[in-house]
Amino acid sequence: MPQDVGRDQLLIIRIAGMHCHKCEQRIQKSLTAQPGVHEVEVDFLSAQASVLYDRNRATVTQLLDAVASAGYETNGFTQPQPLVDPAGSN
Repeated sequence: MPQDVGRDQLLIIRIAGMHCHKCEQRIQKSLTAQPGVHEVEVDFLSAQASVLYDRNRATVTQLLDAVASAGYETNGFTQPQPLVDPAGSN
């Protein structure tokens, strides 16, 4: 059954300490295991992870903690505004 991602939030996390594709995989696995996370892309060259998640099931703090539990330090995050109004008034 496809997940409804229409109300999801994008979070871009800046990460220190990544140096290879195995680092990407470790962080991706940790983030993907979090409830409400629908999609994760991690790139060690840009030192960031992009996370599409249900903001009703996960918090930014939980996602940052998931990166820390994988053994990496976060250097902040960006949370762009959603393109679609969650209330449906767009």
